[in-house]
Amino acid sequence: MTDATNTSDPKFGGKAMLDFITGHLEAEKAEDIVTIELQGKSAMADYMVVCSGRSSRQVSAVAEKLSASLKIEHSIFSRIEGKSAGDWVLLDAGDVIVHIFRPEVREFYQLEKMWLTSDEAIALMSARPES
Repeated sequence: MTDATNTSDPKFGGKAMLDFITGHLEAEKAEDIVTIELQGKSAMADYMVVCSGRSSRQVSAVAEKLSASLKIEHSIFSRIEGKSAGDWVLLDAGDVIVHIFRPEVREFYQLEKMWLTSDEAIALMSARPES
């Protein structure tokens, strides 16, 4: 689903893009990173990544740095929404959609529950540490 992005590397999409993005999020200290496979569930992307930042500033910075890395390293021109507020930032990289939340906003919307199957949701919730 890379029709809206420009890429000079046709092999960089899907799983390769997902791995790059999750690695970048880990390096930028994003928290509670969850990957949701959308193939067969939605035509908008192959994967969705949901993660948290500790503050509005970190949420915005993680999105900005990820967008810049995709552009510089892979010629992917992503789109970002919500960066100015920093509560919930959406980054659309074509094959992968990334949602970066402040923790309390993420808890309010519970986006993962809308996309995961019941078995996936149970496994995810049991793997999370008690707060």
